[in-house]
Amino acid sequence: MTLAKEPSEHRSNSGAFGGGALIGALGGLIGLGGAEFRLPLLIGVFNFAALEAVILNKAMSLVVVATALPFRAATVSFGTIAADWPIIVNLLAGSLLGAWLGAGWATRLKSESLYRVIAILLVAIAVILMVGHNARAGEPLLVGTAQAVAGVVAGLIIGVVASLLGVAGGELLIPTMILLFGADIKLAGSLSLVVSLPTMLVGFTRYSRDQSFSVLGRNRMFLLIMAAGSIVGTFIGGRLLGLVPNELLLPALAAILLLSAVKIWNHR
Repeated sequence: MTLAKEPSEHRSNSGAFGGGALIGALGGLIGLGGAEFRLPLLIGVFNFAALEAVILNKAMSLVVVATALPFRAATVSFGTIAADWPIIVNLLAGSLLGAWLGAGWATRLKSESLYRVIAILLVAIAVILMVGHNARAGEPLLVGTAQAVAGVVAGLIIGVVASLLGVAGGELLIPTMILLFGADIKLAGSLSLVVSLPTMLVGFTRYSRDQSFSVLGRNRMFLLIMAAGSIVGTFIGGRLLGLVPNELLLPALAAILLLSAVKIWNHR
């Protein structure tokens, strides 16, 4: 039995680097953690239990988010990001609390209905982006107090969703920034990474209280290999950002939302 298991583990480590690189490239290009694609991989291919997969997914998303931001800086500078600090603070005001609450709920319950609601929401956002964005490109949906309140509520919901699914939340953050705040899609991707990083750290801290957190120690080599692949991928994606026009990024994001919706709908 032991001899039969070793080749499978070897393939898993090899697949970990390749899978990490592909998802990391997506994260670097769009501004995502790539977790919706990584979660089915961890559960369906590498056979991790659900909560363990969520925790591993969270760790890898942290690597992608943390490295994608500086790799994207050649196209979207840190100065440009800093100039939009009100958007970051507005969303963080809700997302940090949401991340803490969501991580606590994730360790106690599994809700198939929640996954279905999120999947429907992703499809709706994809349709809105494709149909309505050109009509209000650069124009915020709301202004003033209404915008601030909507930003906090959106951040809270995104924080909960991100922790429940072990994702960075970029698939929801980027459309929120485009539609609610009128941000350019490339800028929205980098702003999303800035909001995602502390939000994920809060959820990760909450997960550390659960015994399933030990999955990181038991799979240290797997984790390091996938992290190495992810960093290579985010570097490639960050370099591609300056070459890919906005007109292609928006349909790509919509396609990612639809694919994520299918994966989350079928998640068990």
